[in-house]
Amino acid sequence: MAFHPRYLDHARGGPVQPGAVSEYSQTYSTQVAAPIDTCFQVLTDFEDYPRWSSPITSCRVLDRHPDGLARRVEFQLDMTVKTIRYVLEYTYDRPHGARWKLVEGDVKDVEGSYAFEAASGKTTATCTQEIDLGFWLPGFIKKPFEQKALRDSVEEFRKAAEDVARA
Repeated sequence: MAFHPRYLDHARGGPVQPGAVSEYSQTYSTQVAAPIDTCFQVLTDFEDYPRWSSPITSCRVLDRHPDGLARRVEFQLDMTVKTIRYVLEYTYDRPHGARWKLVEGDVKDVEGSYAFEAASGKTTATCTQEIDLGFWLPGFIKKPFEQKALRDSVEEFRKAAEDVARA
């Protein structure tokens, strides 16, 4: 997966470098009836995630970049059988999206991005994510589960952004 050079690693002062997280990545796109700035606002309002993202029970910004955007964010997700905790580090291309990578947590690795493209008063939101749970699952189980989880997450994001745009 290629990383766009406009996504900067603030700690290293250069572009974010790709890492091998899993054998394949999942991508899902949707049209959001909201301007690109609203989509970026909802994406970066981490404290509000538990309100609109069904599996997230807690979301806490641990530290920030000099521009005020969150750098490291701790998440807790209710996965029915177990609560999962992890910390992601974010880099941004305001208002076009963000990238994240795992810092620590209950999963082996996570890497992903949101990309926003303005389109006639709406925004195309595309989320790509790779997750390594740290244990093997057969592909015929893992792939459909990851696809549904990503689709649900992006659709919840779309609804949250549209709600903010209407407010």
